[in-house]
Amino acid sequence: MFRIRTMNKISPFGLELFPRDKYEVASEIPNPDAILVRSADLHNIEISDSVLAIARAGAGVNNIPIPQCSEKGVVVFNTPGGNANAVKELALACMLMASRNIVGGINWAASIAGEADKVPDLVEKEKSKFEGPELQGKTLGVVGLGAIGVMVANDAIALGMNVIGYDPFISVDAAWNLSRDVVRADTLDSLLTKADYISLHAPLSDTTKGLLNAEKFQLMKKGARIVNLSRGGLVNEADIIQALNAEKLSAYVTDFPSAELLACKKTICIPHLGASTPEAEDNCAIMAVKQLMDFLEGGGIRNSVNFPRCRLEQRFPYRLLVINKNIPNMVGQITTNLAKANINIQDLINHHRDEYGFCIIDTEQKIPETVIEQLRQVNGIIRVRSVESTA
Repeated sequence: MFRIRTMNKISPFGLELFPRDKYEVASEIPNPDAILVRSADLHNIEISDSVLAIARAGAGVNNIPIPQCSEKGVVVFNTPGGNANAVKELALACMLMASRNIVGGINWAASIAGEADKVPDLVEKEKSKFEGPELQGKTLGVVGLGAIGVMVANDAIALGMNVIGYDPFISVDAAWNLSRDVVRADTLDSLLTKADYISLHAPLSDTTKGLLNAEKFQLMKKGARIVNLSRGGLVNEADIIQALNAEKLSAYVTDFPSAELLACKKTICIPHLGASTPEAEDNCAIMAVKQLMDFLEGGGIRNSVNFPRCRLEQRFPYRLLVINKNIPNMVGQITTNLAKANINIQDLINHHRDEYGFCIIDTEQKIPETVIEQLRQVNGIIRVRSVESTA
């Protein structure tokens, strides 16, 4: 019986996937095998040594202490793409809001509510103040072609826009899904010089912090419009406010408000609504639960942020799972210990990511606990467990 602790309200569409005869799921479970979380901050919570995995029902993992989890051999999962359609739809709405001054028009209309019979005439008289260009025929630059960026690019093509995409690390899956009508930019600068609209869909890291700054704004077309539903830190706030006030840029729409941005008349600040749809919450919960079950029952890893993707079809009854430091001779030491115990390896896969490695070994013989304990004593091995096929 696996024990799952939920740290937030999780969509029932996800939770109902846990078989009741194999899983106990509750918010107050001591020493769980896994944690299922959305927004709860785990940085100041002691994570029990019993925890094998943490699944975040969402893409961002800033609320999870990744380095500490890695050192303890806790595999952390997220659910990239689970909220992609929700964010894509909002990105399209943001481009329209940036163009047509919809928000300004709505606010003005609300301000004349007390004018009674004068309202129709005032609307006709003042509506020209809120006009703006159409999207059709304009050029959109999409920075970051992951699950969301690809969907934004493809739908912008369907709206009649010309689309340029930039992502030096685009995955094979994303490339397959991207419309052939999207033009590839070799550099970020080349994209910025051509785009009327820019939509950001890149992760925040040391290398992408302040990706758009005063220097980059100078490269852009006068009157360009920027949408940022990815991470606030991708844009230097002081620089973009200056560019907006100088009329170098026409609008900035972001899902990450700050006091400074809210005070700038040419920004439209949304209260982090990118993934705030019931469908996105359901999709993320379903993905998170499936990934947890796959790992707990068979050791399969997909969409982990701290350990390598590693999956092996289980064709033999017994399986050994080893998490280790990525140092020389780890696999050799594991196989040597198994050979000394006269255990024949039927199948094996070993992958590594940065400082850590993960090994799946299948056998026809049950691996004695004494052998597992010997492996735990090997320098560099962080965690060892065995699972048995129920097929």
